[in-house]
Amino acid sequence: MATHRFDPNFTNNVINAMGPKTEPRFRKLMAGLIQHVHDFARENELTVDEWMAGVKLLNWAGQMSDNVRNEGQLVCDVIGLESLVDEITFKLAEEAADAPTATAILGPFFRADTPFRNNGDSIVVTSAKGGEMAFMHGQVMDFVTKKPLVGATVEVWQASTNGLYEQQDPEQIEFNLRGKFRTDEEGHYSFYCLRPTPYPVPYDGPAGKLLQLMDRHPFRPAHIHIIATYEGYRPLTTQIFDRKDPYLTNDSVFAVKDSLIVDFVPRQGDPQAGLELTYDVRLARA
Repeated sequence: MATHRFDPNFTNNVINAMGPKTEPRFRKLMAGLIQHVHDFARENELTVDEWMAGVKLLNWAGQMSDNVRNEGQLVCDVIGLESLVDEITFKLAEEAADAPTATAILGPFFRADTPFRNNGDSIVVTSAKGGEMAFMHGQVMDFVTKKPLVGATVEVWQASTNGLYEQQDPEQIEFNLRGKFRTDEEGHYSFYCLRPTPYPVPYDGPAGKLLQLMDRHPFRPAHIHIIATYEGYRPLTTQIFDRKDPYLTNDSVFAVKDSLIVDFVPRQGDPQAGLELTYDVRLARA
C-alpha cells in the first residue's frame, strides 16, 4: 500500500474550496496555479525560511513598483515568464489567422502618458553621449490586404546610451526618447532616434538579486520598443533588435525573435542622421 510523506488530499481540498460562483476560466487558472505551486513545494521540500524569502522578494518588488517602474514585471522578465506568455499569446493568434508582425514583451518602463509628436520629429531631446542618430520610418498596413492604415498610432521608446530610460535618469528631460506618431495618408510614420545600445536591467531590486543568485548577466540587447494600434485591429506590442548587438543570443529576459532583428544602414545627405532604419508594421484584424 502506497504511503505519503505529506497529506495527499491537501491540494485537492484547497482547489475544491472554490465556490460555485467562481468564473470558469478563473477556476481553471487558479486550480492549475495551486496544483503546480503545491507540487513545487512538495518536490523541493520547501522550508518555511525559503518560502518566506520568496514572500519578501515579492513584497520588495511591490514596494519598488510605481507608475514609472514595474519591478514585479521585471522579476517575471528575468525568469522568462513574460516572454513565455508573449510566445503563447502570439502562437494562439498565429493559429487563428496568418501571423502579423511578431510581438515582444512590454517591459517595465512603458509610460501610458507619452505625448504625440509630428512625423519627422526627433525623440532625442536630451543629447546622448556617444549616441548615433538614426532616421526610422515605415508603413503600417493591413497584414492580409497590405492596405495602408491611415491614422494608425505608432508609439516608441528607448533607453539612452547610458543604459537608462528617462524616468530613471534625472539628467534626461521628461519624455526624452519617447513619442507617439500618427501615420499619414499613405500609412507612413517617421522620426529621428538613437541607434539603440545594450544595457543592464536594474540591479538594485529583486530582479537584479535573482540574476546574481542565478549567476547570470543582466544585459539586454540593443532594442527599440514599439506599440502600434488601429481601430478594428489587434494592438501590437513589440521590440526590434539591432543585428550587430552581441547579446542577441543571450538576452537577459529572453525576448529576441529572429523576425524582430533589423539592420541599420548608412543614410546619405541627411545632416541630422548618419543611419537609417526602415521598419514596416503589419496589423491583423481583431
